Amino acid sequence: MSALDAVLRRQSYPQVTAEAPTHAELAPIVEAAATIADHGSLKPWRLIELRGDDRVRLGTAFAKEGGSADKPLRAPLLIAVVAVNRSRSKIPEWEQDAVASGVAYMLSLMLDDAGWGVFWRTGELTRHKRVAKMHGLGKHEKLMGWLYVGGKPEKSKAPRKRKLRVESYLSAP
Repeated sequence: MSALDAVLRRQSYPQVTAEAPTHAELAPIVEAAATIADHGSLKPWRLIELRGDDRVRLGTAFAKEGGSADKPLRAPLLIAVVAVNRSRSKIPEWEQDAVASGVAYMLSLMLDDAGWGVFWRTGELTRHKRVAKMHGLGKHEKLMGWLYVGGKPEKSKAPRKRKLRVESYLSAP
């Protein structure tokens, strides 16, 4: 399958089964995601695997911040995507955040291609202190969201038809 086919076939799976890739199965996928374009080769990101009781602890942090304690239990594996700002770099923070987001997308695409269901969750809880503390975030780090990963359910929606609109910005005004 080509990269174009994989991208066009990818979809989010907000409900997944109890199976999840092992750490050893994740390693080569993360290694491939790390090849994302990265101006300055800063690697301004890190990933945190959350399984088992770690998800329960995250749910407790969610509940203390007004969220649902059950959300982190909706997948057997959560991968927290953390942007790590290299403040002494000449590369702007927004660009470093873009690299971290790119890693998350590449990871979700490759996990989908490997047969896993993936859903990227973001939102207000990524910025709460208790949630940051639970992840052990440092002063120059911010949580970009979580990839919820599990098995693809047998009965899932057919991939939605995407309406693409391509505009040309090359024409003269």
